[in-house]
Amino acid sequence: MNGAQALLRTLVAAGVDTCFANPGTSEMHFVAGLDEVPGLRAIPALAEGVATGAADGYARIAGKPAATLLHCGPGLANGLANLHNARRAGVPVLNLIGDQAHHHRPLDPPLAADTEALAKTVSAWTRTSLDACAVAPDAASAVAAARAGGGRIASLVLPSDVCWDEGAQVAAPQPVPPRAGVPDDRLAHAAACALEGEGTLLLLGQDALHGPGLALAARIAERTGARLLAGATVARMARGDGTPRIGRMPYAPEPATRLLAGVRRLLLVGARRPVFAFAGPDGHQRPEPPGLHVALVAAPEEDVVCALGRLAERLGCAATVDAPRRERPSPAAGDVSPQAFARSLGALLPPGAIVVDEGVSFGRAVFDGTLDAAAHDWLQLTGGAIGMGLPVATGAAVAGAGRRVVVLQADGSALYNVQALWTQARERLDVTTVIFSNRRYAILHDEMRRVRATAGPAASALFSLGQPDIRWDQLANGFGVASGVAATMDQFNALFERSMATAGPFLIELAVP
Repeated sequence: MNGAQALLRTLVAAGVDTCFANPGTSEMHFVAGLDEVPGLRAIPALAEGVATGAADGYARIAGKPAATLLHCGPGLANGLANLHNARRAGVPVLNLIGDQAHHHRPLDPPLAADTEALAKTVSAWTRTSLDACAVAPDAASAVAAARAGGGRIASLVLPSDVCWDEGAQVAAPQPVPPRAGVPDDRLAHAAACALEGEGTLLLLGQDALHGPGLALAARIAERTGARLLAGATVARMARGDGTPRIGRMPYAPEPATRLLAGVRRLLLVGARRPVFAFAGPDGHQRPEPPGLHVALVAAPEEDVVCALGRLAERLGCAATVDAPRRERPSPAAGDVSPQAFARSLGALLPPGAIVVDEGVSFGRAVFDGTLDAAAHDWLQLTGGAIGMGLPVATGAAVAGAGRRVVVLQADGSALYNVQALWTQARERLDVTTVIFSNRRYAILHDEMRRVRATAGPAASALFSLGQPDIRWDQLANGFGVASGVAATMDQFNALFERSMATAGPFLIELAVP
C-alpha cells in the first residue's frame, strides 16, 4: 500500500475516527484513501480555523484526539489561533499537514514554508515524515504523543511523496505514557492547608472540574470547609443540577482581586496560578492579596484525579456528598439584559446540553446566572484568541451526538470563523447559536478604560460593527442554517424553544442594547 493508506489504517487502529479537513493538492492521496479505508469520518471545513477549533471541541467532549487535515504551512498558519486555544485547554489534537514533496521543495515553489517551525509554536510533538515506510510509525507516535499528559497537540508534516510512494505497512498503536503522579509531600502540605478551613481556596482546573475529579473535590470541601472555585478559563466543567455549585474566577482584574481579598491559602488543583490577561499601567499582574500562600497540589498535566483521591483519603473524607437538587428559575420577560438572558437560559436549557461560551463582554454574567440550570457541560474560550465559539461547538456536537450544543457568541468574534455554520448545516448538527448582537467590540471599550486610555471619535469608530449592520439571520440562511431575530426576552424564549425542537443547527440573533 502507499503511505497515505498505511497512515489511515494506522490512525483507525489507534482509535482516531474523526478528521476535520481543509485539504489541498498535497493531501490528495490521503483524501483518495478515505474511500479505501473504512472507519474514519472526514468532515469538511471551509476554513482552517474551523477545522482546528472543531478538533478542540471534539477532544473536550470525546476525551480523545480528532485529526485535522491542513494544507502546507500557510494552511496551518490559518488555523494557528484555535490551536493556541486548544493548547491552553490541554486537549489532545493530531494535526496532519501536507507539504511539498522532498525533491520539489529545493525549487522553492509558491507554498513552500517552514511548516515544522510553524507547527512547533503550538505543538508539544512535531515531526516530518522522511519516506513512505516512516509514515505509519510516525502516525502511531503522534497519536500517543497527543494523548500523553492528559492532552497535547501533535503535528505530523507529510510531504506529498511520502503519501503516494508504495511499500508502506500499517503500524501498531503505541502505548500512552501514564500521567505523572503527585509526591506525598505536596499532598501532606495540601491536607494541612485544607484543614485550616476558612480562608483556604481550592482553585480547580482540567479533570478536577468534571467526572470523578469534581466529586472528589466536593468531598474535600465538605470535610474541611475549604472553598472551591474554577479557574478563569474553563476547558470543560460539569455544572447544573446534581453537581457542586461552584463559581469561576472573574476575567476582569478588579472583580478577581475583590474575590481573592479574604483568601489566605490558595491550592492549585489542575489549575494555573491566576494572572491577569494583560498588564496595565498600575503595575499589578496577579489578583492576589498580600501574604497569600500559594501551593501546587497537582499540575494540569499530572494525574489530577488520583491526587484528589489520595488527598480525600488522607483527610478521611466521606465516600460521597449529595449535591442538593436545584430549583430552576422561570424564563425572563421584557427587556434584554445579561441577567435576564442568564435567567432564561437557566430555565430553558435542556438536560445534558453542552454550552460553548464565547460571549465576551455581554456574556460575563451568564456563568453565575446559570448555576441552577439542568445538568450540562460548560466549554469556554481558554487561550484568549477569539473565534473559537462556532468551531468548538461544531466539534463538540460531533463528539456529543444526541446532545444539544448551545453557543453563546459575541458578534465580533463570530465573524472570525463564521464558515463553521456551513459545516453544522452539512453535517446536520444540533447546535443552537445565540449571537449577542451589540454591533461593536464592547470589550475594547472596557480595555481602553482599564489601561487609562481615552476613546475619542476615531477609536469609537474603529470598535464599531455598524454602518453597515451585519444581518446575522441572512448570513445564517446563506450557510443553510435556520434563524430568527429577537429584540425582547419573550421573543428569545420562543425562538430558543423552537430551536430545541428543531433538528439541526439554528441561529438566534439577540439584539443587545
